[in-house]
Amino acid sequence: MSPLQRTLPVLLLSPLLACGPSKPDCSRFEIPLSPPPSSTSHVACTSTACGDGQNPPTSGPHCADTLRCRVHDTEQSRCLWLHNLEHGHAVFLYNCPEGCPDIVAALESARQQARVGSNGAIRALVAPDSRIPTRVAALLWRRAWVSDTPDPEALQCLLELQDEEAPEAGLACLP
Repeated sequence: MSPLQRTLPVLLLSPLLACGPSKPDCSRFEIPLSPPPSSTSHVACTSTACGDGQNPPTSGPHCADTLRCRVHDTEQSRCLWLHNLEHGHAVFLYNCPEGCPDIVAALESARQQARVGSNGAIRALVAPDSRIPTRVAALLWRRAWVSDTPDPEALQCLLELQDEEAPEAGLACLP
């Protein structure tokens, strides 16, 4: 085999290898930006005044505390995870009263792709929420993608927007 024959396959593949993993076509997913909230004040965690009135909420009044960025197996206060959203954390919710390990696994996988904070913790959490109108909701501050099935590409597209609108973007999260 000549030197050119040995080198040619590498030369042909080099442009493909340089591109890295391909990004999904995010234009096919609706991840709208909701209007700015009228308030982002801190309220008592037991308050019914949390959120922006949407279901699921993506901004608005919230607790002064945040949730740990991990996978939760019990329903968490919306007031708490709204504060996570304000910090630029992603929140992945599921509504499966009968259980849905495949959906939880898909959301856990998406969580692993979220940005990492200065403390090394992944800045995202997964939790059940019995009030969302679909089986899946993926949230950022003022953004929501909802569906009955988790789409890995849609979840990746949502994470491409992480920190863009959050008032306190980039803050670390406790693991």
